[in-house]
Amino acid sequence: MIEVSPEPTPAKDTSRPEFTVSRLDLLRELSELRNVVQRKNTIPVLSNILVQATGNILALTATDLELSLRTACHASVKKEGRCTIPAQKLYDYVKLLEDGDVSVRCLENNWVQIRSGRSHTKMAGLSCESFPILPLFPQTSDVKLDAAALRDLIGKTLFAIPAEESRHLLNGALLVLKPEGITMVATDGHRLAHASYSRSQCAKEARFVVPKKALLVLNGLLQSAKAEHISFAENASTLFFVVGNRLVTSRQLTGRFPNYEAVLPQSHKGEAVLSKDELLSAVQRVAQFVDQRSNAVRMRLTAKELKVSSSNAEMGESEDAVEINYAGEPETVAFNSHYLLDFLRAVEASKVRFRFKDAQAPGEFIPESDPVDSGTAFRYVVMPLRG
Repeated sequence: MIEVSPEPTPAKDTSRPEFTVSRLDLLRELSELRNVVQRKNTIPVLSNILVQATGNILALTATDLELSLRTACHASVKKEGRCTIPAQKLYDYVKLLEDGDVSVRCLENNWVQIRSGRSHTKMAGLSCESFPILPLFPQTSDVKLDAAALRDLIGKTLFAIPAEESRHLLNGALLVLKPEGITMVATDGHRLAHASYSRSQCAKEARFVVPKKALLVLNGLLQSAKAEHISFAENASTLFFVVGNRLVTSRQLTGRFPNYEAVLPQSHKGEAVLSKDELLSAVQRVAQFVDQRSNAVRMRLTAKELKVSSSNAEMGESEDAVEINYAGEPETVAFNSHYLLDFLRAVEASKVRFRFKDAQAPGEFIPESDPVDSGTAFRYVVMPLRG
C-alpha cells in the first residue's frame, strides 16, 4: 500500500516536475479527485489538482476548501517538483488515451506538456503557490474503524440527507462513536434513517456531523477499498479519514444535531411482515400515478394483504396488492413514495417489518432478516401524509 504523506510540500517550492505514470493508475485516482473539485469556482486554482512528484510517488490533491482528497500512486520521477493541472480537463483527456504510460513535464509559465504514445498535448495550469495548504493528520487521535461497517452505515443513511437544506446541520449525517459500537443518523425533517454497528469497539465516545459531500466521496472510496479498517481522526474543526492510500479531510458541521432518540418510536399498535422485493415492485408501479405535489401512495392493511394505491386526476389511478403477515384491524396509512423507495433500495433483507401506531403517527420500517448477519441494525422512520 502506498502511504499518503501528511506533510505538505512548502508553498514556495517552484520546481517543475517531470514524471511518467501508468495511464490506468492516473485515471483511477483522477476519477476520485474530480468528485471533490467544483466545476464552477470563484477561486480558479480550486478547479485544479495539485501534483507533487517525489521519489517514486506521485501525490495528487483536490480541495474545495471545505473538503479535500489526497491520493497517491507509483510513478517514475525524472525531476521532483509540484504544479497544478485543470482537474476535469486532465481527466477528460487521460480517459481518451490508449493504455500505456503517460509522460508529464511542467513547462514555464505553468503550462503542462503531456505525451502518451503518438498523442501530444499542452494545457495551461496555474501557479501552485496559491494552492491551499491542507491540515495535518492528527496522529494522536487516530481511531480504527471497520471499513465494511462504515460503508454499510453510509449506504443506509446517505439517502435521507436532503439535497438542499436551510438548516445546515441537516446537510450531513451524525456519526456517533461509543465503546459499544458506531451509529450513523440522517434526517431531512420528514424521515429519519438510523443505522448502528455493534461489533466495533471505540475507546472514545464522541459525535460529529459529517457533511453530505464528504460522505459521497467516502462512499465511493469505500466501495473499492480492500483494507479491513480505515483510520479516523479529528481536531476542533476538521475530520480525517484515511482509506487505503487516500486521505479525506472535511470540515465538520457544528451545532446541535436534532434529538433523534425522541423521534424513534417506542411503541406500536400493529405490524406486518412482507417481501421487500414485492413491496418495492408494487410501489414502483403505483408511483407512476401519484399526485406530483405529494407523491403520496396509500397503504391499506387488511388480513393477509397490503393494498398499495395512488391516484392522479390527470393521469389515472393504480392499485397493487402484496401478501403480508398481519392479524390486526384494517388500517390505511399514506407515505411519500420516494421515501419508501429509498428505503427499499437500500436494504438487502428479503423481508421487511412495517410497524405503525395509527394514520397520524410516524411509521417505522426495519429489515426483518439479512442474508448475512452483518452486525448492523437499521431503523427507518417516516412521517405519514395526511388527507
